[in-house]
Amino acid sequence: MALVINNNLMAMNAARNLGSSYSALETSTRRLSSGLRITQASDDAAGMAVRELMRADISSLQQGIRNANDAISLIQTADGALGVIDEKLIRMKELAMQASTGTYNSDQRLIIDSEYQAMASEITRIANSTDFNGIHLLNGNLSGTHSGSALASTGQLKVHFGTGNDSSEDYYYIQINNSTASALGVGLGAGTGSGASISTQALAQASLDVLQNAIISKDKIRASLGALQNRLENTVTVLEIQAENVQSAESRISDVDVATEMTEFVRNQIMTQSAVSMLAQANSLPRMALSLIG
Repeated sequence: MALVINNNLMAMNAARNLGSSYSALETSTRRLSSGLRITQASDDAAGMAVRELMRADISSLQQGIRNANDAISLIQTADGALGVIDEKLIRMKELAMQASTGTYNSDQRLIIDSEYQAMASEITRIANSTDFNGIHLLNGNLSGTHSGSALASTGQLKVHFGTGNDSSEDYYYIQINNSTASALGVGLGAGTGSGASISTQALAQASLDVLQNAIISKDKIRASLGALQNRLENTVTVLEIQAENVQSAESRISDVDVATEMTEFVRNQIMTQSAVSMLAQANSLPRMALSLIG
């Protein structure tokens, strides 16, 4: 190679190598400081696209877990209130049994009936006042067909936990029938038929079957809620496993391997330092021409 002054090709080559090494060093520094292998689209365009889809699924799964847990809390609230209603119905049947026997006179039966009516009123109060996050649970609002077209949903309560919108995979419905005293057929609110009053021996005897059916109806509601709670608890477990594994896959794509990247960082650092040193040497080479001139 000729000894020239105007064009220092060795310095240009060293500068190019320095730029390449310095760029690689900058990339290693960015990855190590952020903990991410992909910090911008140019790092891995395909990997970034897959990562963002996985991140969307992870966020949806985590929200689905929260949705399912909220539904479990709602079911537990309803079941707790139904447990109190259960106690009231049992007491009402006990009172009906008491009024059915002939050892009480009419005045005593009226006193017994007053407690019977108080129990019925309390059942209705509990059913109308039990709510979760402003959603009334036992007054029949959750017994119709679900519709989410309006600002406030009506009918069955829809619990959405999946990442899609498939009825067989992504959501359940919670249906709770009306649990007021009138809906169960007991108390004065139920009309004048059997179960409305136990003020006479005949009415008390006729109320026994009605109360038995009311207890069965209430037990069916509780059994349905219990079965759905078990399903939701299993759903939460599956969603947690799914989210964990998707997170693991996303980590393999997105996160930096610190050991490997640190090796690259040291290599790029040495290459950069070497390039800087050789560029300094290459810049001094044209001075050799002075010895020929002078």
